[in-house]
Amino acid sequence: MSDAVVEFREVSYAWPGHQPLLEIDNLQIASGERVFVFGPSGSGKSTLLALIAGIHLPSRGQVRIFGQDTQTLRPSARDRLRGARMGFVFQQFNLIPYLSAIDNVLLPLSFSSARRQRLGDAETISQQVDSLLARLGIGGHLTTRKAAQLSVGQQQRVAVARALLGAPSLIICDEPTSALDADAKDSFLDVLTGECARNDTALLFVSHDLALADHFSRSVDMHELNPLLREGAEN
Repeated sequence: MSDAVVEFREVSYAWPGHQPLLEIDNLQIASGERVFVFGPSGSGKSTLLALIAGIHLPSRGQVRIFGQDTQTLRPSARDRLRGARMGFVFQQFNLIPYLSAIDNVLLPLSFSSARRQRLGDAETISQQVDSLLARLGIGGHLTTRKAAQLSVGQQQRVAVARALLGAPSLIICDEPTSALDADAKDSFLDVLTGECARNDTALLFVSHDLALADHFSRSVDMHELNPLLREGAEN
């Protein structure tokens, strides 16, 4: 896949001295693709995300992110790649509670000079942050309100803006809708997928909630992706 953002080739992952807990023969995610990954707790979803982010390295096989083999990169290079080209939305949002919405959105730029340079000068960055927050429904006085003073839905949108700032090539979401009702989930996903489509950003969304799958161009079942789960069920 010439435009692959993520490629797994005969990958196995195990903690040192333990049996493998994740095996993936082949996985590819293309630029701009929206992929929904589902499976129960313990199926390897978090391990998959850690391998893509370069936090874990495969015990066997090859993980290529943006065409680069993660095992050939120094830890500092993996950190730079993660900061410059990936955005993350976490289950608990991981906002800094005493910082304003704007300052939370700007946080990724503190860890990636490449991402900051891609955005332009300070005035341009400020304009882009304001525009992004406004599209996400966070405008006016809300932009300067501390994260702890925002509603759950507002915090969620700030977390999305933070991940999207600078149009990264890949957005990774780890069950960010688990505490929301059905209407709030649909609203959240409409905003997220719309912004990814605007920037041709690949989206990898992990959840156990199959009702969300219609928002995505492709669904991946961890039981099909990871044969170790099938073997365990058969035993």
